[in-house]
Amino acid sequence: MTTVLIADDQPMQRFGFRILLESQDDMTVVGEASNGAEAVRLVDGLRPDVILMDIRMPGLDGIEATHRVIATGARTRVLIVTTFDLDEYAYDGLRAGASGFLVKDAQPEELLAGIRAVAAGDAVVAPSLTRRLLDTYIHHLPTSPTHEPPAEDPRLAALTDREREILTVIGQGWTNTEIATRLHLAESTVKTHVSRVLAKTGARDRVQAVILAYDTQLVAPA
Repeated sequence: MTTVLIADDQPMQRFGFRILLESQDDMTVVGEASNGAEAVRLVDGLRPDVILMDIRMPGLDGIEATHRVIATGARTRVLIVTTFDLDEYAYDGLRAGASGFLVKDAQPEELLAGIRAVAAGDAVVAPSLTRRLLDTYIHHLPTSPTHEPPAEDPRLAALTDREREILTVIGQGWTNTEIATRLHLAESTVKTHVSRVLAKTGARDRVQAVILAYDTQLVAPA
């Protein structure tokens, strides 16, 4: 059973989410928050598997609330669901540690699939945002003042050559199926490699792994 906390300042939106989620046999809503501060407080007591987090809420917004939830080290994962399909929100939310970003006009089955994916440790980004999000992230990358090669990032030290290759192609946006086909590996082997990469680097999910690949310059802007 996946436990979910709904954080949204609109009562009707929370009600709609609750009705949808509680129609599922594998989900239950354990609480509701009307602002970011309340969401952070409830996570401490309820320890939900997933938070559906709105962005624009009074007081503490969803981005800062996400950052504070992740900073506690809780196993709770954040799925940002917002009416605002704007690049900077997606970028800031994922950098704060969210595992996914969907807009509220997504189909109900997309939302349910997103919750299940995030609860299982995967990452979810609305398809319409994926390319723009990557472009936005690249724009935020610092430029190197010299032509010297960057120092080896300690997060990569424990990776084998194969795991480093896997992290690189994750950063390039390859799916597990594409990795298996192009590198001539069984998909189960790919999943094992991906799991080890996430564990060794401390990345919470594939989105964070993509950010790591760019941060460490395994993947360069096109």
